[in-house]
Amino acid sequence: MAERDRVLVIGAGVAGLSCARELVSAGRRVAVLDRARGVGGRCATRRVAEQAVDLGPAFLHGSAPAFLEALLAVPAARVPGWPLAVHGAGRPCQPEAFRAGEQRLAFAEGLSAFPRHLATGLDVHLGARVERLEFRGGTRAVLEGGEVREAGTLVLALAPEQAQRLLEGVADAPPAVRTAHALLDTSRSDPSLALAALYQPDREAPPWHVWYPETSDVLQIVSHDSSKRGAPPFLALVYQARPRWSRQHADDPAWPERMLEEAGRLLGEWALRPAHRHPHRWRYARTDWASELAAPLLLQLEGGGRMGLCGDRFSPGGGIEAAWISGRELARRILAEEVA
Repeated sequence: MAERDRVLVIGAGVAGLSCARELVSAGRRVAVLDRARGVGGRCATRRVAEQAVDLGPAFLHGSAPAFLEALLAVPAARVPGWPLAVHGAGRPCQPEAFRAGEQRLAFAEGLSAFPRHLATGLDVHLGARVERLEFRGGTRAVLEGGEVREAGTLVLALAPEQAQRLLEGVADAPPAVRTAHALLDTSRSDPSLALAALYQPDREAPPWHVWYPETSDVLQIVSHDSSKRGAPPFLALVYQARPRWSRQHADDPAWPERMLEEAGRLLGEWALRPAHRHPHRWRYARTDWASELAAPLLLQLEGGGRMGLCGDRFSPGGGIEAAWISGRELARRILAEEVA
């Protein structure tokens, strides 16, 4: 017998959690599934040698009052205005982060404090890998191992490539599913290779918080991550590669060494030899700006079910703020159609 949820959200990143939180606040029954071991998607903090390190975005930023209010509600130590010291004339991942009116901040505990706060009180199932979707005679997600979750409304809060794979496997897909499939086929995510490098504390810390190198074809940003922490045991730098370089080297097992070589060229020979390092390959990291969409989608399915899509590409600007806004807007559309 399938377990039935009123709304089933696949993806526990910021968009999926924002959507679920808005629906639960309105009294709806919602379950959130994610294949990962933790919530947040790319808004991720890892422990490296017992030190918190942000391996996705280096900081959060936004201008929408509701989003900024949501950040202020996080029970964590805020580092307002971070990064305060910006070095280099290279192109940031999101140039709008430094425009007038944008507010920036970090959390001393790590940026994952935000999605963890969003997930508080939600019915979140981690390590839940969805193998396929079914839309005939109901809306169902079939998990690895055979468990079936049934819902009146299904929300895909995933990278477009991940959502595509699920929709491609739908047998006799109804028209709305084919429409979503065709739309997602125009979307693309840029990969990102990230390397956290921890150096001995006697190493002199750089005078900047983030550096955007203008002379590197490899590195897009170097983040002085330990400058966000209270009393860090190590000097922590996080190197993130440019999208083109990441695409070219994603399957090269030596990419961490190549990034350290570039760090050594830019910072000095000392950067070649961290005491600890943690590489991470983000296959679906940043939104390709050419495939940005204006709003989340909510499609009617045969038999009365619905399917929604949200994520950072479904709101202008991309990034964490766009993901949060798209999830909330989708939830409000779901609620509005229920009333209508």
